[in-house]
Amino acid sequence: MATWFLLIIYLAFISLGLPDSLLGSAWPVIWPEIGSSVGAAGLISMIVAAGTIVSSLASGRMIRLLGTGNITFLSCLLTAVCLSGFSLAPSLAWFIILAIPLGLGAGAVDAALNHYVAEHYEAHHMNWLHCFWGVGATMGPFIMAASISGQHSWRGGYAAVAGIQFSLVAVLLLTLPLWKRMAVTRSTPDSLNNKPIDGADEVLAIKLLRLKGVKPTLIAFLFYCGVEMTVGLWGASYLVGTRKVSAEVAAGWVSLYYAGITFGRLITGFITLKVSNLLLIRYGQIVTIIGGIVLLLPLPSGFAAGGLVFIGLGLAPIYPGLLHETPSRFGKGNAARLMGYQMAVAYTGTTFLPPLFGLLAAKTGMSSFPGVVLLLLVLMLICAETVNRSLMKPHRR
Repeated sequence: MATWFLLIIYLAFISLGLPDSLLGSAWPVIWPEIGSSVGAAGLISMIVAAGTIVSSLASGRMIRLLGTGNITFLSCLLTAVCLSGFSLAPSLAWFIILAIPLGLGAGAVDAALNHYVAEHYEAHHMNWLHCFWGVGATMGPFIMAASISGQHSWRGGYAAVAGIQFSLVAVLLLTLPLWKRMAVTRSTPDSLNNKPIDGADEVLAIKLLRLKGVKPTLIAFLFYCGVEMTVGLWGASYLVGTRKVSAEVAAGWVSLYYAGITFGRLITGFITLKVSNLLLIRYGQIVTIIGGIVLLLPLPSGFAAGGLVFIGLGLAPIYPGLLHETPSRFGKGNAARLMGYQMAVAYTGTTFLPPLFGLLAAKTGMSSFPGVVLLLLVLMLICAETVNRSLMKPHRR
C-alpha cells in the first residue's frame, strides 16, 4: 500500500508540472493571435504565482481543514478546468481571469506534499518527487510543439493537456480513501510529540525568521524559482527573437530544458544514496553557472540552446535538496510552517523576477536574457553557501 500511495503522490506532481511550462513555450504564437504583447506573459505568470503565494501561506490551515488528499484532488480538478478555459480564451482578459484560480490551486498542494515527503521519506524520494514534476513540465512543451506544428494550433495543445489533467483527477478521486488510511499509518509518536515554536501567528513568524540560516535559505528559494521560471518563460522568446530560431524548434528546446531538470532529478535520486544533499546542491549550482556562461557567449544557436539544457541539468538537485534539508536544519516541529514560507517566497521569485525581465526586455530587447540569467544564478549560489557557512554542521542525506 505504501508503494501505491507514493506513486499517487508522484502522479499528483505530474499535474503540478504540466501547466508550468505551457505558457512560455506557446506564447510566441499566442500573443499575436489574441492581440496582446510579448511582455504580457509576465503579467499572466505574476498572477498565477501571486495566487500560489496566498494559498501556500494558508496551506497549514487548509490541510487541517480538508486533508492533503482532498486538497490534491481539488487542486488537480481546478487546474484541468483552467487549462480547458485557456484553450478557448479569446483575449488576454480571459488568460488573466483564469490565472487566478490556477495559481490558488497549486500553492497549498505543493507545500503539503513537499512537507509530507520531506518528513516521512528519504532524500532520493524528494528528488524523484520533483522528477515527476519535471515529467509534467517536459510533456507540456512537447505536446504544445506537436500541436503548433500540426492542425490544432496552441489551443489544441492546451486542450490536450487539460484532458491529461482530467484523467489524473479521476485517479485521485478513486484513491481518496487511501489518503485517509495512510495518514493514520504515517502518524508516528515522534512526529506527533515534536512540538514547534509556540506563539501567535505574527509572533511565530518572527521567531521562525530569527532561526539561524532561515533568511538566506528563503532568499535562495526566491532566486531559484525566479531563475527557473525566467528561463522557462522567456527561453523560447529569446531563441526566436534573438537567435532567429523557429517557434516550433524553440518550444522543443525549452522542453529539453525541462527534460534536463527531470533527468537530473532521476539521476540525483540515486546519487543521494551515496552523496549528501549539501554537495549535490553545490555541484548543481556550479553546473548552472557553466550553462549560463555558454548561453552568454556569442556562439551559434545550437550552443545557446545547449546552454539552456545545461542550466536545467544543474538546477535538478537544488530545489528538492533544499526542501529535504528543512526538517533536519530547522526541526521537524517547525518544518510544516517553514515549508509554507519557503513555497511562498519561492513563488514570490516566480511572481516578480520573470515579469521584471519582461519589462526590461520590452525596453532593451531579448539580448539581455543571458546576462540576467547568469546574474540570478550567481546570487542563488551566494545565498546557498551563506546558509552552509551559518549552520556549519553535518547534513543528513
